[in-house]
Amino acid sequence: MVKAIQQTLRDSAAARWTALLLLALAMFCSYIFMDILSPIKDLMQSTRGWDSTAFGTMQGAETFLNVFIFFLIFAGIILDKMGVRFTAVLSGVVMLVGGIIKWYAVSSSFIGSGLEEWFNNHLNYIPLFDELGVSPFYKGMPASAKLAAVGFMIFGCGTEMAGITVSRGIVKWFKGRETAMAMGSEMALARLGVATCMLFSPFFAKLGGHVDVSRSVAFGVVLLCIALMMFIVYFFMDKKLDAQTGEAEEADEPFKISDIGQILKSSGFWLVALLCVLYYSAIFPFQKYATNMLQCNLTLHEGTGIWGSNKIMFIQYGVMLFVAACAFAGNFSKKTIKKVILMSLAALALVVYCYMGYKRGTAETVFAVFPLLAVAITPMLGKYVDTKGKAASMLMIGSLLLIICHLTFAFVLPLFKGNEIGGLIVAYGTILVLGASFSLVPAALWPSVPKLVDEKIIGSAYALIFWIQNIGLWLFPLLIGKVLDKTNADIKAQEALGTISTEEAAVSLDYTWALVMLAALGLAALCVGFVLRIVDRKKHIGLEEPNIK
Repeated sequence: MVKAIQQTLRDSAAARWTALLLLALAMFCSYIFMDILSPIKDLMQSTRGWDSTAFGTMQGAETFLNVFIFFLIFAGIILDKMGVRFTAVLSGVVMLVGGIIKWYAVSSSFIGSGLEEWFNNHLNYIPLFDELGVSPFYKGMPASAKLAAVGFMIFGCGTEMAGITVSRGIVKWFKGRETAMAMGSEMALARLGVATCMLFSPFFAKLGGHVDVSRSVAFGVVLLCIALMMFIVYFFMDKKLDAQTGEAEEADEPFKISDIGQILKSSGFWLVALLCVLYYSAIFPFQKYATNMLQCNLTLHEGTGIWGSNKIMFIQYGVMLFVAACAFAGNFSKKTIKKVILMSLAALALVVYCYMGYKRGTAETVFAVFPLLAVAITPMLGKYVDTKGKAASMLMIGSLLLIICHLTFAFVLPLFKGNEIGGLIVAYGTILVLGASFSLVPAALWPSVPKLVDEKIIGSAYALIFWIQNIGLWLFPLLIGKVLDKTNADIKAQEALGTISTEEAAVSLDYTWALVMLAALGLAALCVGFVLRIVDRKKHIGLEEPNIK
């Protein structure tokens, strides 16, 4: 009997981590598409007429169906009833369909088409949603932004379904083992997609000296095809595991509405969900504006000669992968000397990467550093939670770092306008610390969910948390856009008068109050984390205890 157990895929470290790699690569591709337009916000304004409100409304549309049509709740039910592998493939298909629609919306083929005329004349008023102030469209919204929003809604259904499926899949393959480290590793690898997006989206948009934003989205669609292939390979691997263990892919008992009631009775669940929505609302919406924020606050001189060539961009991306590989490998090295060497190489390569960003002189190459420290420390933090615990404390530290970073962007970075090197040092340092914060919270948050609910309904628990999180991810991209337009009315007026060009207006915005709003979210998350720690101590939930016992 023991021999049989040892021969299952789940008991093979290589097989477990291969399954994780497949899931992480799929999420890597989806993360790239999620922010594919973020580093080219200025180009969307100058070539498609999207002001900050249009851009923010389109970006917020990603989670609209998840929030208001409760798709994520249905996704959790599908996951619990149909299992990980079926839901993984379904999510890949849905993401791809949404991605293709978004690509067509920003393509030149859409301009002047009958469909563009239809979108110009329709969806200007949505009954009830307009009255409630939550419509994903508005009168005067560019037709391309409306159709892109439709595609992004569909993509959002798929990517959030993929998110809860991947979390459930990791629990399935790693339960009783290095769960937090596995989740931290998956998130670290997937979030390399942010850096990849920041570097390659502007590259494809400006390729050949002719700006075409649809090329960037087309690049993302190709990656969504790869994500679907990763899920299909995982499907067969997961099926083989079930054949070996005799486990049923479907839930042991039929899903009941009372299951959701059982989840909602947990005070720990509500606190984790609230902390999640507050924290992620200050991170993901910020990513969509971060490049433009840096364009508006940094004095950058775009590189010429070799530093302005495509070749140097690929070299810089290679350096970024080297940083990630060394840091990631260092987490898994058992020998202290080898770990120190790998981490030292990663640190040295990170300095080279930042220098190359300075020489290239573009905002997207600066913000691309964001996930690199996360890659280095997320698995390490996950391992710490597995062996030492302290998840609730880590959530509080992550929220504190978040507050400091947004306030630095709001009040310190603008002081260095005109000082290229000083501004870059502040920007790089703050972005790296923000990446560290982004590591602390996920490494502690997601592995804590299985401690709060029954294993049978864990898919529904993740779905509920993601649904609550999606409320913030829908609302705050839209709010940031509205705040920017309201607080930069003078810029819009100058643009309307022709005093400054559309291109100049796009990189002259004041982000102070938008960033203060995000810092306030961090403060609220810190307070919730403090309450969560008190509740954990009183009710013995086990958030401060290690996962491996």
